[in-house]
Amino acid sequence: MHGLGNDFVLVNGFRERIERDMAELARRLCDRRFGVGSDGLIFLLPSQVADLKMRMFNPDGSEAEMCGNGIRCLARLAYEEGLVQGRVIRVETLAGIVVPELILEGDKVSQVRVDMGEPRFFRREIPMLGEGDTAIEAPLEVNGEIWEATCLSMGNPHCVIFVPRIEEAPVTELGPKLEYHPLFPQRTNVEFIEVQNPGEIKMRVWERGAGETLACGSGACAAVVASALTGRTKRKVVVHLPAGDLQIEWAANNHVFMSGPAARVFEGLYYLET
Repeated sequence: MHGLGNDFVLVNGFRERIERDMAELARRLCDRRFGVGSDGLIFLLPSQVADLKMRMFNPDGSEAEMCGNGIRCLARLAYEEGLVQGRVIRVETLAGIVVPELILEGDKVSQVRVDMGEPRFFRREIPMLGEGDTAIEAPLEVNGEIWEATCLSMGNPHCVIFVPRIEEAPVTELGPKLEYHPLFPQRTNVEFIEVQNPGEIKMRVWERGAGETLACGSGACAAVVASALTGRTKRKVVVHLPAGDLQIEWAANNHVFMSGPAARVFEGLYYLET
């Protein structure tokens, strides 16, 4: 499945028994030459505290706290596989309970709207080292060059950099250096943002453990929060990504809502012995 080109292999853990090392399985399955190929591996699992549980692994085998595009895919699959009955689903993640809502046209899922929870700005919550309680438009040094960054958590860490032209953003050069910057003990996702007007931004993203991807749902949320917080945009923004748009709203109750598509591409069998 994919959300705006951010693609995932999803495994129905209600039906399949997962007895292998999940991290190693992610490295094998996500390989685009020797595996299936994807930006991540997601397991749908039973939960004791919610409707179901989501575990998501990056191509390098690291486990992510949450994934915005991935949870939209998970919600659609859970509904279509009959694992849930209602349109509102409570999903257990490492970032807490996340609540996607299915938008239906007839009996077909057209979009998924996700309550992504509240942004967190304290360095200890991101987590991020350094001076001061927060990092809003804070200087970050990379190889002797200073970049201004706004950093926050959407259940996972994000570092937002504003650029004048998105096409010229140094995503593949600066992205990995910021991901592994010593100020981020658990690494970070990096969003490069061009503000078009108060209601629209363009975004490219370097994802922790995956590299540059076509979209990042939690990253789009972090980008809108950072844009609004620094006075660049309003709190309801369309985020333009290479493969389509996400609608993000930082609501009055401090929760961030993300709306976007989730597409089911194919299904098949993977032989663990290969």
